[in-house]
Amino acid sequence: MKIIIPFDSDDLEEAKIASVADASHWLCFEMNEGKAQNETFYNSWEEIEDFIDIVIVKDQSEYVWPFMEKNIAVLVAPMQRYFEDIVEAYIFKELYDLNI
Repeated sequence: MKIIIPFDSDDLEEAKIASVADASHWLCFEMNEGKAQNETFYNSWEEIEDFIDIVIVKDQSEYVWPFMEKNIAVLVAPMQRYFEDIVEAYIFKELYDLNI
C-alpha cells in the first residue's frame, strides 16, 4: 500500500506535516505488515509514478479534489505532526476518513 504525506522538509526526523498547498516535499512510502518501508521524498506528488492508495493531510479543510478524482483515499491526521506519529496513528486506526 503506497501512502503519501505533504511535509515542510525532506529530513524525515525533523519534517512536519504541511498543508497540501504549502508542502515543499512529499513523502511516499509503503506500509507492509505494519511497518513503513521504502521512504522516498519528492518535490511534488505529481512526480510519483507508482499508484498511490492513500494521501494523509493535515486537516479536513485541505483541497483534496485532485486526489479524489484519481480515487486516492484521503485520511486526516488531526493531531499528529511528525512521520513516526502519523505512522503509529495509521497503524492504530486513529486517522480520520475525509468524507466530502
